[in-house]
Amino acid sequence: MRSVTEPVKLSHMNLIRNFDLIKHNSFAVNCKAAAFCEVADLNSLLQALDYANEKNMPVLVLGDGSNMLFSEDYHGLVIHISLSGMSSVEQDADVVQVQLGAGENWHRFVMQSLDQKLYGVENLALIPGTVGAAPIQNIGAYGVEISDVFVSLEALEINSGEMCKFNREDCLFGYRDSIFKKGAPGELIVTSVTMQLSRTPQTRTEYQSLAEELDKRKSLDKPTPRQVAAAVMAIRKRKLPDPGFLPNCGSFFKNPVISNEAYQELCASFNSVPAYPEPDVPHMVKVPAAWFLEQAGWKGRREGACGVHTEHAVVLVNHGGASGSELLKLARDMRKSVLDRFGVRLEPEVRII
Repeated sequence: MRSVTEPVKLSHMNLIRNFDLIKHNSFAVNCKAAAFCEVADLNSLLQALDYANEKNMPVLVLGDGSNMLFSEDYHGLVIHISLSGMSSVEQDADVVQVQLGAGENWHRFVMQSLDQKLYGVENLALIPGTVGAAPIQNIGAYGVEISDVFVSLEALEINSGEMCKFNREDCLFGYRDSIFKKGAPGELIVTSVTMQLSRTPQTRTEYQSLAEELDKRKSLDKPTPRQVAAAVMAIRKRKLPDPGFLPNCGSFFKNPVISNEAYQELCASFNSVPAYPEPDVPHMVKVPAAWFLEQAGWKGRREGACGVHTEHAVVLVNHGGASGSELLKLARDMRKSVLDRFGVRLEPEVRII
């Protein structure tokens, strides 16, 4: 990690008090922030942090709010990151490094890359959220993670006001994890991300459901990156409800990684237990969280205004008017039932505020 240039402060920041966050979280939970501002440049970001420091207010950085559950009002300053911009540097005839502002929409970037015939992120199509949130969560889908194409990111250190740069090794990427989640949350604010893409297609199709979708479309044999993206989007649209119509945050829980021994015990009691090997963790396998929840009878259940999606047991939904505390209680009940029955602890993928 190394320091880079420090931005100069300017005197412009639009701040709104007692701000309604219902349109800034994909669960559509009705909650408020004590203060809210949107920042489109580093200078405004620094001024927002100065304001919070002067008022002794906690700070929450928000992108699209697509992986966050507000369980109550936020008694601090919410900073909505709108840092934009996209630039590219050709490394050689085949490799291009692309730098994007943290506020850029992730899916739009994937589609723009395909339009420019740059490949490597097509399996990550239709993942909601912003570019800045992607490495924090180490987003992944259908056999690919952002860490596979990640080069570096720049982040603002809140306490010092200095800009820092993190390379791939610095980020300590893991399954839906990174150093930005392992340490104290909020100490760093991602401002830009650089990724390395290729002009040569190197499609990844080994993920079972993706291979089945491509086979159904008669494009499993040497599919193009655009065909892979189309298949991924079709699967996601079938499995995951559109937050615009049925508010949700996608997969609420991570897929648990268990030992081979524990997996064999499951197989002795249940038929056709799905599992995927963990190459980086010997003698361990990943079992879908949805499988545990389906076995526990949660798929399609509804409790008041909140419930579980009818097509995917790992997706919690807001049928209209559910509070964050109600959704959190449902998630805790689901976790407890899986722990009691299987001895497996489900970990939230969604950040709970």
